[in-house]
Amino acid sequence: MTSSQEIILAEPRGFCAGVDRAIEIVERALTKFGRPIYVRHEIVHNTYVVNDLKAKGAIFIEELADVPAGATLVFSAHGVSKAIQEEAKRRGFHIFDATCPLVTKVHVEVAKLHREGYEFIMIGHKGHPEVEGTMGQLDSGIHLVEDVQDVQRVAPAQTERLAVVTQTTLSMDDAAEILNAVKARFPQVREPKQQDICYATQNRQDAVKLLSPQVDLVIVVGSPTSSNSNRLREVAIKLGTPSHMVDSADELQPEWFVGKARVGLTAGASAPEILVRQVVDRIKALGAISVRTMDGLSETVKFPLPKGLRIDGETGSPIDHLR
Repeated sequence: MTSSQEIILAEPRGFCAGVDRAIEIVERALTKFGRPIYVRHEIVHNTYVVNDLKAKGAIFIEELADVPAGATLVFSAHGVSKAIQEEAKRRGFHIFDATCPLVTKVHVEVAKLHREGYEFIMIGHKGHPEVEGTMGQLDSGIHLVEDVQDVQRVAPAQTERLAVVTQTTLSMDDAAEILNAVKARFPQVREPKQQDICYATQNRQDAVKLLSPQVDLVIVVGSPTSSNSNRLREVAIKLGTPSHMVDSADELQPEWFVGKARVGLTAGASAPEILVRQVVDRIKALGAISVRTMDGLSETVKFPLPKGLRIDGETGSPIDHLR
């Protein structure tokens, strides 16, 4: 490692408005209703955040049968299927929905166009909870494609009314390539009114595109299950810059930094700033002597909380320690 090593922080990075809102819903529910609060699926895909909330009294479950009658239940930021929503209501839980409003926007569009007779092609990753939630808005007529090859195999029942929706945390470039393949095969297909890739995913990928040519290595802070964090690493690699994703500073390997004069650092939309600070401290311990933040967009988006979670006399946000 050279003594002149510099760390350049991507801007923007880390928490987005949807993640902020989801974590705050769980923390406020714990404050207002007491522990335990049950959360279906990881509230966001970050190990540190999940463990922090577990310590405060959140219990993460996958099956609603594991939630006792009358309990408070929070749906994760990724959204859930209609079947899960209906089962939760039947079981009588006190429900708060932390689905990101940008995911909800996709669900609303699917419901509206379905009423108009549309079938759907969804671009996304099989098994991802957001994809399961969006596809689960309908009983049938929504077809998942993961790549260009899938587009050639997809077989909708009709093509006169066909619309595309996407998972919100995809690579913009990959999604555009697949969408172009869909349009080539189905020229009349209806595109999303606005690109479904969320503003935060887009901004963080754009920041990595600016950062990568300036550095010799890109470190992405994010958990392995985080789709948008994985995409950030892929963006850097596609631009020819070596990149590694770490869940915490403990995962940094000294050999990664040998001969790397400038290190770029970013974080996925579900990764808290405290982890970024710990990674900076670790890279400094390995020899870096300066840190600067690149110029970038300042995000001001904020989503409202569900009704019923106002805390009397509060002076600040419960999640400030994670920012």
